[in-house]
Amino acid sequence: MQPQIIFVVCAVVLVLVSFIAWICSRYKKCPSDKIMVVFGSIGKNKDGTNRSAKCIHGGAEFVVPVFQSYAYLDLTPISIQVDLKNALSRQNIRIDVPSRFTVGISTEPGVMQNAAERLLGLQLSEIQELSKDIIFGQLRLIIATMDIEEINTDRDKFLAAVSSNVETELKKIGLRLINVNVTDISDESGYIAALGKEAAAKAINDAKRSVAEQDRDGSIGEANARMEQRIKVSEANSVAVQGENEAKMKIAMSEAALKEKEAEALKIATAAEKIQAAKALEESYAAERAAEEARRDKEQATLEADVIVRAEAKKKELEIAAEADAEQMRRRAQGEADAIYAKMFAEARGMEEILKKQAAGFAEIVQSAGGDSDAALKLLIADKLEELMKVQVEAIKNIKIDKVTVWDNGQNAEGKTATANFISGMMKSVPPLDEVFNMAGMQLPTLLGKKIEDDTPSAE
Repeated sequence: MQPQIIFVVCAVVLVLVSFIAWICSRYKKCPSDKIMVVFGSIGKNKDGTNRSAKCIHGGAEFVVPVFQSYAYLDLTPISIQVDLKNALSRQNIRIDVPSRFTVGISTEPGVMQNAAERLLGLQLSEIQELSKDIIFGQLRLIIATMDIEEINTDRDKFLAAVSSNVETELKKIGLRLINVNVTDISDESGYIAALGKEAAAKAINDAKRSVAEQDRDGSIGEANARMEQRIKVSEANSVAVQGENEAKMKIAMSEAALKEKEAEALKIATAAEKIQAAKALEESYAAERAAEEARRDKEQATLEADVIVRAEAKKKELEIAAEADAEQMRRRAQGEADAIYAKMFAEARGMEEILKKQAAGFAEIVQSAGGDSDAALKLLIADKLEELMKVQVEAIKNIKIDKVTVWDNGQNAEGKTATANFISGMMKSVPPLDEVFNMAGMQLPTLLGKKIEDDTPSAE
């Protein structure tokens, strides 16, 4: 059993390895000089149509087995010899245009797709023939729109037109134009040769005229050169003499200016020396004055310092004396305050004792009156009655009446005379005893009389 299992396992492994190798072999790499075209089941375009092929340049692609296949398009340039004969120009002159075109498959995305669709599977000769047909048609079309002079002389314009038209048509089949080389253009009528002879004759005549003009210009130039030589020599000699004279004048002027500058420098030096001596003397005086002022300032500062020190000492002494006086005044004020407090405290204690004694005396009076406070109050009033009468008398004692003149008109409607009314009014001006007690917040004892109430019945 063991060898059989090993054989089966090896077979399975071999199959798997072969399958993987086969799968890997389907991963195709595209060389740089080719275009790989993958065709088969590629997918769909954006418009929903089936995609014909997928072009890859310079990369790699996995080609699905069975469903896809691939092929290569060669990017090697293709040289095509195009010998166009009897092409009719715009002047109705038939010309021969031998040329060589170099084309190749384009790598532009859209053009490359055209190459895959139209050139894949064609041989090189077939591609050359197809390209040649397109080039022949475009060359005939371009020549028919141009003059022979333009084609022969303005070769850049002709090549630009050929490149533009031919490349546009080549892109339709997936090619691009690499180079155009047009050789000599000829015609059967000899028009181009005549143009060449005319140009040659014109060139020869221009050359002969140029030679004659150059000979003439040479002779005139030689004479002018000799004349200019003599003029220039004379001018040079004149300039040389003038230069020498000017140089001598400049030397003389320079020497005079030098002497003037030396004299001026000597004067300036002498003046500067005197100025420096004066400045030195002035600076010496200024230094002495500054030293004197510094000494005076120092002495003044010393005196001011002494005065300030004395003033500070005096100020300190006054401050100490003021503090001592303030302390004495504080202590004196404290002593007076303590004395006033002691006096007031003693007076308060005396008043307290008086009030206590009065209260004790009032209590004994109330007790003597049998506990009747009204009776005790009457006793107190009776005791003070004499003093109250004195106060009542004092109220009118100072009224001085020297003389009283009375004019009496007799009795009035109430049966009273004017004199009686005057006396009565004067007596009423003295506050009654009952009102005095009322103002004091007390009630007059009944033993002094009772105010008669108005018992007159009120009218109903």
